[in-house]
Amino acid sequence: MIAVCLAPLYFLFHYYVIRRSLKWMHACHGFFGRKGFIITYVSVYLFLTLTLPLGFFWSADWPLKRGIMHISNYWLGVCLYIILFTLVADLIVKLLWKCKVIPNDLYHSRKAFAVTGGVIFLSITVMSIYGVVNAKIVRVNDYEVTVDKACSAGDELNVVLVADLHLGYNMGTAQMRRMVDKVNQQDADIVVIAGDVFDNSYEALQDPEELRNILMSMKSTYGTYCVYGNHDINEPILAGFTFGSSKPKVNDEEMTQYLESMDITLLRDETVLIDDAFYLIGRRDEERPGNEEQTRMSIEALTADLDKTKPIIVIDHEPKELQETADAGVDLDLNGHTHDGQVFPANLTSKLIWENSAGYLKKGNMHNIVTSGVGLFGPDMRTFTDAEICSIKVNFNN
Repeated sequence: MIAVCLAPLYFLFHYYVIRRSLKWMHACHGFFGRKGFIITYVSVYLFLTLTLPLGFFWSADWPLKRGIMHISNYWLGVCLYIILFTLVADLIVKLLWKCKVIPNDLYHSRKAFAVTGGVIFLSITVMSIYGVVNAKIVRVNDYEVTVDKACSAGDELNVVLVADLHLGYNMGTAQMRRMVDKVNQQDADIVVIAGDVFDNSYEALQDPEELRNILMSMKSTYGTYCVYGNHDINEPILAGFTFGSSKPKVNDEEMTQYLESMDITLLRDETVLIDDAFYLIGRRDEERPGNEEQTRMSIEALTADLDKTKPIIVIDHEPKELQETADAGVDLDLNGHTHDGQVFPANLTSKLIWENSAGYLKKGNMHNIVTSGVGLFGPDMRTFTDAEICSIKVNFNN
């Protein structure tokens, strides 16, 4: 419903951009005022603008679907910076003129308009290219924590945390190879995936067989465990807005069977005792639990019957209920979901929304680590945030 309401604004804004950009280009050189160029430019711009609805409405078996989705995901990021830099620049220039900082003749001059447009175009271009390139670099962030408990598995445990793979039209085999290469360099005892393995559609997987081979090559002593996130459900999505029915949002069995085929253990409000040494709890997602009842067990219920002298590790997609989790006796809480905002300026607002948007936070005796994730949601860009895996060295007081 929100997307439907925003659609007229989307097209009106791009109408404004077309008019402004043509005026700017004509101010730079007369060639850009020629009819042939104008027709070509407007046609290309309209095609890019229409890739969002085209990718959404065409079925998955349409041969050009994947290509259109790739273009639309890049375009979504470019649109963000077209909106940001165009509106901000126009507002600043207008305010400076109103405040008489800019003389009237300069404000209306062709040269000043050409320079302003050039700065906007350069800003959009640089930020977009940086975002696309930066998104493909998988970094490793190292953490070291101490749990004041004994662990029969040894004095330390190497945990590798990954999240938000978003396998689908944005993320495919190339990014997963980069991720797995980094994971396998960490000498992991256990690998955990904190949700959003998929990007709302199993059919969107680029090459299921190749992806399976890549993900199965992750190495660790105790194997790979994961939980589902709010995107691990098959439902239509457009520019971040979902178009689901009134039926309960339940997890897709195709996705579940796919994970099982890779020997990835899915935990849905379940606890496992690993090597009789430490507990691993996997929680259903708070936003979309994925069951018919649309509920998930409380952390108190999940930990009630555990031997709390043993270390307790929790995987929960969203970094919520941190105090409740700490009060339940959890030692290490691992999350994803936030992407740390993913793109500027969302990375600034993300820190206002989440108690821990990304990185480390200690809550009582509990260590909370939130990863900004490996994959992408929406724009195929990362600006001023990192695609990462987290290598966590957990020390025990044996």
